[in-house]
Amino acid sequence: MTRDRLPTVYLLASQRNGTLYTGVTSDLIARIHQHREGTFGGFTKQYAVHRLVWFEHHGTMEDAIVREKRIKKWRRAWKLELIEQDNPRWLDLAEQFGFDPL
Repeated sequence: MTRDRLPTVYLLASQRNGTLYTGVTSDLIARIHQHREGTFGGFTKQYAVHRLVWFEHHGTMEDAIVREKRIKKWRRAWKLELIEQDNPRWLDLAEQFGFDPL
């Protein structure tokens, strides 16, 4: 498996300290593309939440789903701490995968 085809939990943000979205996918690259293109309606399209600020790969989709559900229940402050542990400048990590800067 390549890196973009692993079960992955991810956090998107509208901007630094902005609106957050927690998701899970088996194809991070494709999912980022969907969010950025707005190919499906919903929260991320409505609130322009497109910046990939954190992600974590898992061995199985079941593990990724469990982690996503836990993070969704977290307080906002805990999510901010999670992001800032690895990405204190809130860089758009999607650029690592070849996406254009926002």
